[in-house]
Amino acid sequence: MKKLSADASRCTGCGTCEKVCSKAWHKAEDGEKSAIRVSADGQGGYAIAACDQCGACMNMCSRMALNRATNGIVRLDRKNCVGCLVCVGECERGFMRYHDDLPVPFKCVACGLCAKACPAGALNIVEG
Repeated sequence: MKKLSADASRCTGCGTCEKVCSKAWHKAEDGEKSAIRVSADGQGGYAIAACDQCGACMNMCSRMALNRATNGIVRLDRKNCVGCLVCVGECERGFMRYHDDLPVPFKCVACGLCAKACPAGALNIVEG
């Protein structure tokens, strides 16, 4: 299964990953529209949060709009999603995201764009 791996010790908090993600998927450089989030950890470093493809959200969706692709990535079927946001509210790790400008929730799909753009090498796509 493909997933995003983060080494927070290498993160500089530059926000490049958030900008690349939001621009690629939502055509706007807006950290709130990014599936990856970087925040100060309160100890002088940074925390990096992105979906780890656990799949718990798939069981929460009454419309069965969340499914695991053959490569292991949990994907949202926009045609089946009604925007009820149950998956957002129930994701214990806060990886399902929503923005008022968007009709349906979103999450990291391990596309790797953020990893390619990270100047510090804090992000990688791994099998696991």
